[in-house]
Amino acid sequence: MPILSLLIFLPIVASLVLAFTPERFVPYFKWFTLIVTGVELLLCVYLYFLFDKQVSDYQFLEQYDWITLPLGNLGIGSIDYLLGVDGISLPMVLLTGIVMFIGAISSFEIKDKSRGYYSLYLLLTGSIVGCFIALDMFLFYLFFEFMLLPMYFLIGLWGGPRREYASIKFFLYTLVGSIFILIVMIGLYLSVIDPVETAVQMGLINSASDVTPQIITQIQSLLAEGELPSQSIVHTFDLRFMPDQGNYMLDSWLNIFSGNKISGISLRSLSFIFLMVGFGIKLPVVPFHTWLPDAHVEAPTPVSVVLAGILLKIGGYGFLRICYPIFPEVANQYAVWIVGFGVLSIIYGAFNALAMNDLKKMIAYSSVSHMGFVLLGIGSLTSEGFNGAVYQMFSHGILSAMLFLLVGVLYSRTHDRRIDSYQGLASQMPLFTLMTAIAFFASLGLPAFSGFIGEIFTLMGGFNSSLIPRWLAGLATFGLVLGAGYFLWTLQRIFFGKFWIRQYEETLQDLTLREKIMLYPLAILALVFGIFPHLIFDVTNLSLAELIKLF
Repeated sequence: MPILSLLIFLPIVASLVLAFTPERFVPYFKWFTLIVTGVELLLCVYLYFLFDKQVSDYQFLEQYDWITLPLGNLGIGSIDYLLGVDGISLPMVLLTGIVMFIGAISSFEIKDKSRGYYSLYLLLTGSIVGCFIALDMFLFYLFFEFMLLPMYFLIGLWGGPRREYASIKFFLYTLVGSIFILIVMIGLYLSVIDPVETAVQMGLINSASDVTPQIITQIQSLLAEGELPSQSIVHTFDLRFMPDQGNYMLDSWLNIFSGNKISGISLRSLSFIFLMVGFGIKLPVVPFHTWLPDAHVEAPTPVSVVLAGILLKIGGYGFLRICYPIFPEVANQYAVWIVGFGVLSIIYGAFNALAMNDLKKMIAYSSVSHMGFVLLGIGSLTSEGFNGAVYQMFSHGILSAMLFLLVGVLYSRTHDRRIDSYQGLASQMPLFTLMTAIAFFASLGLPAFSGFIGEIFTLMGGFNSSLIPRWLAGLATFGLVLGAGYFLWTLQRIFFGKFWIRQYEETLQDLTLREKIMLYPLAILALVFGIFPHLIFDVTNLSLAELIKLF
């Protein structure tokens, strides 16, 4: 069964079904969306249990010729429909299934223009999954760009008073980042060949299934000696071939030995910087973060859940899937700068969160801070750092979704997100208080919760790295203190003391059944993955160990 294609096209086809369903069925759209995302979640869990944790290579591969274009003397252009998962992508696919299902339950509060909303929500689901499992860079870019459309409309049509500003800002920031990625993608395409398809074109083998390591070595030797017939060369976007310098054409833009430079900067270094900016905007890294608070404040609760829970992770995933495997020597060279920006994001995001009076903005800036730990782990170029970065992304996806749902619970009752508008909620809403305390303590890194595992391993990676000064990793630990500060201070101001907001006494009721169904599983997952981190580490370890070998 082509399970990966099913993960992509099930929500996309469902989106089209909703778009053309008669008006009388509109009240059932939310249930239809819930069923589709529920099936999607079951497929993600099934994929997790089918995944062979003793194999570091890509699994569940699906590959079909999509576009083949003769380029004359330049050879042949090839774009494949190529899907697969490994230890880096599988946790993100599982996270997508969890968050999109929870987001679908949260979407029950959407009453206006529900046909458009649920169609766009399902379209977004398919696009996100496609990003995490595409192994052809053109296909990855297609899904990466395609996510812009539903997110732009979900914020712009169902958001708050300044939704047009927030949606345009989100769109423009991400689009600029996409252009940087596009430039590098074209450079890689012109530089890299597909040794398997090239062997087929030269008649050395009849089909790709006949390839052997000896054939690949033969093609790479001919390429290095400049003896490959130009009309037989097949250019590719295949991410599996791009890390191998044996697949780069002589004197191509991005051949590591070509020495091509612009204003004294090598093209490989420039390409790495472009990718870091492109994916850094998505993560987001300070100073490319300013779109995030605006988007979160104006977005409806389910869209904030998806934005913080999954979309930010595509930036971190892009670093590990594209930047670092393809440009390892540049990543090594700029390790201090990368970690520096990570630590800057940790500290700057935490200080801003400490200063916020708007709950949504506080959590948005806490996301900036937590994503800084991801960059710290990745920049350390250590096994602990890489594994910690993936774990931090997965953990933050669970916890940030929970945090924004909790804000949504409060806002749905009072339409007020200001922290200083509340006091003594513990006596009025005990279950809500318990869930908030769990989310806050898990996010600030309390042991036994998933947030602790992600942060401690990224810090271990920073201290264990031979490339970055210890004081820089030490400075990152200050972010833990600040995180405890803004979470505990918020908890103290909102929940402790005497309840005095009499005008809200009737509306501030405790959690409903629907809210419990959303929040309880996330709290349990935060605890389970905190106590049993091997559930993720067993998946990520081998794939990340192969990545470490490149440095």
